[in-house]
Amino acid sequence: MKKSILTITLLLISFFNFAQTTVSGIVTDTKNNPIEGANIYLEGTYDGASSDAEGKFSFETTETGKQNLVVSMISFDTYMQAGDVSYLTDLKIELSEAINQLTGVTLTAGSFQAGDNSKVSVLKPLDIVTTAGAAGDVVGALQTLPGTSSINEDGRLFVRGGGAGETQVFVDGLRVFQFFNATPNNIPTRGRLSPFLFKGITFSTGGYSAEYGQALSSVLLLNTTDMPDQEKTDIGILSVGASLGRTEIWGNKSLSFNAQYTNLEPYQWIIPNNQGVRYNKPFESIAGEAVFRSKTDKGMFKCYTGFNRATVDIDQEDINFDDFVNFRLKNSNLYANSSYKHFFDNEWTMNAGASISSDRNDIRFDVNDIESNETAAHLKLKVKKTFSSRFQLNFGVEHFITDFRDTFSAPDGFSFDSGFQDNLSASFAEADIFFSNKLAMKLGVRGEYSTVLEDSNFAPRLSLAYKTSEKGQFSIAYGDFYQNPLNESLRFDQNLDFEKTAHYILNYQYLSDGKTLRAEAFYKDYDALVKFNTEMPQFNSQFNNMGNGYASGIDVFWRDNKSVKNLDYWVSYSYLNTERDFRNFPERATPNFAPTHSLSLVTKYWVEDWRSQVGVSYNYGSGRPYDNPNTPEFLAEKTKSLNSLNVNWAYLISQQKILFFSVSNITGFKNVNGYQYANTPNIDGIFDRRAIRPTADTFFVVGFFWTISDDKNSNQLDNL
Repeated sequence: MKKSILTITLLLISFFNFAQTTVSGIVTDTKNNPIEGANIYLEGTYDGASSDAEGKFSFETTETGKQNLVVSMISFDTYMQAGDVSYLTDLKIELSEAINQLTGVTLTAGSFQAGDNSKVSVLKPLDIVTTAGAAGDVVGALQTLPGTSSINEDGRLFVRGGGAGETQVFVDGLRVFQFFNATPNNIPTRGRLSPFLFKGITFSTGGYSAEYGQALSSVLLLNTTDMPDQEKTDIGILSVGASLGRTEIWGNKSLSFNAQYTNLEPYQWIIPNNQGVRYNKPFESIAGEAVFRSKTDKGMFKCYTGFNRATVDIDQEDINFDDFVNFRLKNSNLYANSSYKHFFDNEWTMNAGASISSDRNDIRFDVNDIESNETAAHLKLKVKKTFSSRFQLNFGVEHFITDFRDTFSAPDGFSFDSGFQDNLSASFAEADIFFSNKLAMKLGVRGEYSTVLEDSNFAPRLSLAYKTSEKGQFSIAYGDFYQNPLNESLRFDQNLDFEKTAHYILNYQYLSDGKTLRAEAFYKDYDALVKFNTEMPQFNSQFNNMGNGYASGIDVFWRDNKSVKNLDYWVSYSYLNTERDFRNFPERATPNFAPTHSLSLVTKYWVEDWRSQVGVSYNYGSGRPYDNPNTPEFLAEKTKSLNSLNVNWAYLISQQKILFFSVSNITGFKNVNGYQYANTPNIDGIFDRRAIRPTADTFFVVGFFWTISDDKNSNQLDNL
């Protein structure tokens, strides 16, 4: 009996030894370096092992047939191999480095981010309204970044040698057709949209994504806040008006609105001396915005609406008239957009939206009347698919509709109508490819067709980024960019073609704890720019697309909010070398909106004992070209340099009440924006001139801000 039991035991042992299979191999990275501590196992079993210091592993299993071998290791992509277990021996397994979205390389060439959740932010949302001299204007704060030029008499964005019409603005991915308020000549405008409703900003000074088009120089992307964290009321009383904001929340739905009234009459009464301007009715406007949000488990719906109505009646000095010339303006603007974002299974995301705007201007210039109306719409569908952490694909279609009408009427009964209608269709596709945590590429293409131009374009875009160290990286970008001619020309001649630029960008960025350094070199090649043979575009002008030009330069940005306690500052410098032959230029020259050197210094300091935030900023711009008809050279002379020292002070009266004071150009620099020359020479054969200066050398605002919130702790200090 004992002999039988022993025999059976030996047979069983022999059987199990025969049934066991050895799984073995070596685990390395892509550079053939061994990986120690990798976890290797057969899926669905307890059979497995860890790799040793040489990357080797070996374990036995009784499993048979087809099995799934899994190899996992922190910081590497999981490896899986299916096959018959008998063949899983002497394996050579190579693990690829996992893509880390927090510490890996980012594509940053030509793009500035502003958002609390962006790891590459150089500005935060509160910077838009805490920057001294910006006076709460989005564009005012962006003009402290490199690549922009401060053109005092205009106020819009001028980027890297491009005109103001070469920048487009989008809210939640949808076009804003009239972002700036209407204004008389030589009086700066402001953006229509309040910064209070936006969570983040992307400002691309060049080389922007294929998702966007119709901008030769840059795009400004604004994203509204998703869901507010609490209900609150914001009240503001200012020396130039008042504001009221309210946020309501109902479960997964919320509504935020902001209304603002502006009237410069009190300011004009305090400071009545205005260079070259007499105010019959100072600027007055009423504006409002609202955002409705509805959040579901897999989607987010947003609806944004903004309206603005403004009036002004002034008399302006003109070298060609003995008396001041009257200018009256009434502007009405309505803008709305709706967007829906849905998250599908398998990493699919869809964005669909539409925007519509209506802008009406009633203008009286001297004795002539001008009525201008623009109605425009934007429809868009975008789809995103994340195939893996290494590959993402974005593609979509969009359609723009524009109807522009302009009527000129003279007192003698003469009138002239001009305008155009356009349907512009576009499609785009773009891939983000991460080869490793050190190397990434964005590859895109965009195509457009315009009915008014009866022409199409094809625009490739490419961006590469390589991380040279834990904190530093290089990026390069190339792209072609097209834009319809501006309304001022297209309304008279619809036989024009697209204008074009090609961008070349080299970028270096260094990010440390609280410190940011960016340096960027760029070159822009302009082609097919619109030219005309009169001083300004008019009904009898002859137009063509024979203009061209270039812009090159270097931009540098440094920010530090850690070295000195409670101090946050940044410095921006831009060097610009540009010439172009466009509009009515007789030859290629540097346009008057392109200073060679621009410098900005912005500081913010929290004084604990004073319960105050003090801000100081300084802006410098080298002299800008102007044309002197008394000399044979074209645009050969320059104004004196621009200087502006600005301060603001926010005092915390109590936790939810703030007193605010801001002064622009506090030292009263006598800046000159340019010169206007007479149309005809005087009796001595000399063309007389007058200096174009700001209507006031200094501007100040005093305000009181009160927040009423559920937590009784929030205030508007972050918004001032």
